[in-house]
Amino acid sequence: MADLTLAVLRQGGEAFMEAVSREQYLAASGHKPNAELRPIYARFAQVLGQGALELTRDAFRAATPGSEDSRSARALLDWQVEYQASRELAELDERLIDWEANSVIRLADGREVPYQRAPVEMATDPNRDQRLALDDARAALVERELAPMRAERLQRERDLIEALDVAPSYVAAFEALSGIELGALATECERFLSDTQSMWSEVHAEAVRKHLGLRPGEATRADALALMRATRFDPYFPAADMEPAVRRQVTEMGASPVAEGRIIYDLAPRPGKRSRAFCAPVRIPREVYLVLLPHGGATDYRTLLHELGHALHFGNMRDDLPFEYRWLGDNSITEGYAMLFDHLLHDAGWLARYSALGRAHVGEYRRAAAFEELQFLRRYAAKLVYELKLYGGDTPWSSLPDAYVDILSSATTFRYRAADAFVDVDPRFYSARYLRAWQLQAALREVLTARFDEDWYRNPRAGPWVVRELFEEGQRELASELAERVGAPALSFQPVIRAIEAGLAA
Repeated sequence: MADLTLAVLRQGGEAFMEAVSREQYLAASGHKPNAELRPIYARFAQVLGQGALELTRDAFRAATPGSEDSRSARALLDWQVEYQASRELAELDERLIDWEANSVIRLADGREVPYQRAPVEMATDPNRDQRLALDDARAALVERELAPMRAERLQRERDLIEALDVAPSYVAAFEALSGIELGALATECERFLSDTQSMWSEVHAEAVRKHLGLRPGEATRADALALMRATRFDPYFPAADMEPAVRRQVTEMGASPVAEGRIIYDLAPRPGKRSRAFCAPVRIPREVYLVLLPHGGATDYRTLLHELGHALHFGNMRDDLPFEYRWLGDNSITEGYAMLFDHLLHDAGWLARYSALGRAHVGEYRRAAAFEELQFLRRYAAKLVYELKLYGGDTPWSSLPDAYVDILSSATTFRYRAADAFVDVDPRFYSARYLRAWQLQAALREVLTARFDEDWYRNPRAGPWVVRELFEEGQRELASELAERVGAPALSFQPVIRAIEAGLAA
């Protein structure tokens, strides 16, 4: 490679990201048995070498705060920090991917369940004894084999990033590179948990008694999976109608559901395909995969819409944007677009038009969806509070499992397991991105409603505006800056709470 400059780094960085994304797509979609990441890191050693780190770090420090140079350098340095650590952890990441793809949970009754299938099995099994037995066996396997690897990765990642001389600590490095003040966001989360506590206590107790036949304090996270799955609505969300309905809606909105052929839908079952759906932008914006292993019911519709929000974003970006604004930047934005689409399943008009619920069942479904939304939000608010303890360095690692159980169980009223303390963690405070995304989607929905009416999702004028004003701009801005540019309210949890209250009152 030529002498390293920012231009050379951008060119090599794009080739590297395409190679990694394609490898991860092939392995996670079941096209390959394992991800081979280390050869890719070796091939692009200069892109992720000490010189690249110093180049981007110097550019970030030299740029005038608030300038375009600062915005660009922040994104490039954030990428360098993440992938410098990932290069050192590639061998462990390969082992983790292989473990999750191939591990099997063996139960006392002789049943064998692939690890990847466990959440699906627990969500769909009406027999609570079997559900809890599977979760017991899963937790034992995780504690014995997966949790130590995950804990090692978290510790090593924190140590590696702190050694890169970006900021004095892991938390400070994230804040400097993300533009998110974690302490302020955690305070918002604690206020959200307090403001919604009485509402949550009421709806949680009612749902657990009515649908699980349990007292509130008895329900576990495995029970929560079954409760949120809400199989009673499955007949109204037939699998055969899912993709056509979603494609029809996007078309009626005035946009292409395949971004003029750049989005490929990968929805077929396949051995080795991971149960968690994902979007794989292999070449932005030219080649984007939407990957889903269908499980059935409304959950599939919501998941497809979520990943489609990502795919439409990646597939409609301007291809003349610099590398850092297409591949990097504030992922709160792409998560916000994904949530904007998956939250269509909270909309009475969308449900009446694109599902088989019929108006008689829309209200009941919306109440269930609002309950699920509140649970997820409280869970992620608590996750951020916990992850600040995990990454903050003041809490001994041996104490973290108890802290995890206390914080998550208190927020959700479902009993969590200590075995998951190092597994149920989104790397590099991704929970903060999700929380900002929740706020962003609520703010954008208000803008779209004001511009294109309540049924903006089928207004043929809305799609071109969304593509032009939102998707095409990639991730050049922070989520808060995007909201301000399009005239949205300042990001907060208040519009999110209002939407949940409206759903519960449906």
